[in-house]
Parts: sequence; C-alpha cells; structure tokens
Amino acid sequence: MRTLISSGSPYEPKIGISRAVRVGDVIVVSGTAPLGPDGHTVGRGDPDAQARRCLEIVRDALESAGASLRDVVRTRTLLTRIEDWETVARVHGEFFHDIRPANTIMQVSAFIDPEWLIEFEADAIVHRE
Repeated sequence: MRTLISSGSPYEPKIGISRAVRVGDVIVVSGTAPLGPDGHTVGRGDPDAQARRCLEIVRDALESAGASLRDVVRTRTLLTRIEDWETVARVHGEFFHDIRPANTIMQVSAFIDPEWLIEFEADAIVHRE
C-alpha cells in the first residue's frame, strides 16, 4: 500500500510531489525547505533557524506517516553555502544525537527559492517488534 503525506507546502501541487511517501515499512521524505505555515521562508539568512524548521517539517511528516525520528536511517543535508555546514550539523545533532542516521552533507548551487539556504531529505524504515 502506498500512502502520500502532505505538509501543505504550496510546491506540492505545483510540482506534483508529496512531502513523504510510505510504502510498507519504508518512508521517504522529499527535499524539505524552511517554509512556515504561511508558505513563506522561515529564518531568512539564518542557517540555524532554517535547519531547525526543515527538521521540524521532516519530523511532522514522519509522524503523519506513523513513524518518528528514531526510524530515520539516512538524511541528506543540502546547502547553498558549504560554510554553514557546522551550524547546520549542530542542529542536525540536536534532532538525531542518539539516533545517528547515515548522512551526507553537500553543497548545491541553488534551490527553487533563493532565500533557502538548506534542504533536508530523510529515509526511514519502520520496524516494530
């Protein structure tokens, strides 16, 4: 069974994407930008605030799919300014300190909105005993 999870992002219907998709025990979370509930960028120019907002959206999507951050096995950190990596990694560590998923940090040239400094992706596997 395939379950589509929406976060209400204005980009979901425009692009034809879901915030997350769950198939069986696997949940894949799309690239998640720092959007507030109003659809506008949170924390303009502030990588800490943007990272925090992105990971809150990831967490909420996972919970909507019946999972939690503890189920995350891989994250991807995409930055437009690689010099922000330590700030963003510190925030990632606040959310995933004891979970310690596999992670890749990379610089990209740009996102859809030039105010976005960061996006996160996450993959989770739900295993209940």
